[in-house]
Parts: sequence; C-alpha cells; structure tokens
Amino acid sequence: MKSKKIAVLMGGWSSEREVSLSSGNEVVAALSELGYSVKSIDVQRNLPKLLQELEEVKPEIVFNALHGVGGEDGVIQGVLEMLQIPYTHCGVTASAIAMNKILSRKIFQYIGLATPPWKLISFDQLQEGHPMEMPYVIKPIGEGSSRGVTLVFNETDYQQSIKEWNFGEDVLIEKFIPGREIHVAVIDDKAIGAIEIKPLQGFYDYTAKYTPGKAEHIMPAPLTPDAYQEVLELAEKAHKALGCHGVTRSDFRYDDTTDNPKFYILELNTQPGMTPLSLVPEIAAYVGISFKDLLEKKIKAARCHQ
Repeated sequence: MKSKKIAVLMGGWSSEREVSLSSGNEVVAALSELGYSVKSIDVQRNLPKLLQELEEVKPEIVFNALHGVGGEDGVIQGVLEMLQIPYTHCGVTASAIAMNKILSRKIFQYIGLATPPWKLISFDQLQEGHPMEMPYVIKPIGEGSSRGVTLVFNETDYQQSIKEWNFGEDVLIEKFIPGREIHVAVIDDKAIGAIEIKPLQGFYDYTAKYTPGKAEHIMPAPLTPDAYQEVLELAEKAHKALGCHGVTRSDFRYDDTTDNPKFYILELNTQPGMTPLSLVPEIAAYVGISFKDLLEKKIKAARCHQ
C-alpha cells in the first residue's frame, strides 16, 4: 500500500452534482487500484459536517473532484487553505477568476487573446428584447458543463431562453462564432494536445457532453500544423495568465469560415471532468498518459497555495 491517505471530495450542491459524482467515482476506483488509502466524501452545503469528516479521515491530500459552484470557484479551496491540507488543482484566486466568465475574459483580452464580442446585462434587460443581433449566445456568469447556455438563432430560441433562465440576475451575451469546437488540455503549464468535438445535433451542451453517442470526438483535432501549434500556445498563455496550477482545459471556437481563420477562447476549466466521456483523459491517453498516470500527476502536484 502507498503511504498517502487521500480524501476525494465529490458531489456538492451545484447544477453539476451528477457530473462530480461520476468524476469522483472514477477517481476513487483508480486511486484505490494504485494502492492509495482512499476515502470519498459527498460534500453537502454543511461546513461543520465536512470539517468533521475531514477530521475523521485525516487526509494527507484532498483530491477535489467537485464541479461548479462551491467546488471550482474558490469556496472549497479556501476551506482547505485554512485547514492547510494540500489539494489538487488551482488555488483560491485562479479558481475564482476562471469560474467567473466576465473576470476571466477581461484578463484574456488584456493579454491579447481573442474572445467573442460580449456584453454583460441584467435578466430584466434580456426580457426587454434582443440584446444583440442574432445569432448570439446566452450564458450564466458562473456555471459549467454548458448549464444554462442557449444559442439564439430565432425568436423561438429567445423566448425559450427567457422561460428557462434560472441562473441569477447577471447574464452574459456573446456573439455566436461559427466554425469548430476545439479543446486543449494543459498539464503543469504545458499544452499536451487539442481535440475537436462535433455534436451530432445542436451544440456541445450538457446532454452531448455526458451522453454516449451524442458527439464525435476527433483526436488530434484535424487542424493544420500551424493552427494546431497556435491553439496549444493560446491555451498555455491562458493557463499561465490566470495563475493556474496542475491540469486545466481551455475551450475555443475556431472560425475557419473566412479567409483568415481565428481562434476565440470561450473559457478555462480549472477542474476538468474525469468521467468516461471527459476530454482531458482522452487527450492524455492519446499522448501516452494513462488515466492512472494522469491522477498520479495531480496527486504529486497537490499543494496549498497560500
């Protein structure tokens, strides 16, 4: 048996709870097979209970398999910093900034990365009429896994988005970028590969991400050598600009419908999924990094940041 005792935090209370449970179960199984002493903790919105469970386990390392609000946005990271328990992935600041699509985009733009033209409006303003010429995209500020994302191509899309909105007062509106969906994995500040995703219907939404057969995964992304290298460098630049640590995934749209193709960064994910359909493990496997090797890298990189 390996000496390290690891607590895997999973579940949580965000809209991505089921994704987190899937990721967490995969991580627990793999780490157990590697010989670690592993204990899973289903995190609730109950700090005293979490503190008690951590005290009982007394982990040397926390593997953070939480997704979404409370797990990726700096909240749980702050708790672990106070307890001085080394944990996987990014620290408080990088996690909070990456989860906030407004803050992260401002930084991306400041360092010269292209983002889709965007604006921040209130939900009341959205209800007053189209905030941008169609087609455009409606997004929550701080959700993941495409929760709450709507592509507006017509009036029906617009009315449906208003009817289903349940993500707070602030709304991100961005111009729809035609072209292709490209995702890049970065490990320890180095981009290891890019994958293209082709949804069979609609866009790469929550269902397409987590339902087998709903999207085609093409690894490596069929780009020209120059374009492939460019998107790797853009992902590394984004990773470093936000002060990220360990493993991240950057999501891009590649508009190759014009004579001057261009990459637009959409967001950076500080805690990429570890589910059977997740992209980072797939990219890693292509370059010879097994799922267990990937987890070992995360364990070795675990630390407190403050």
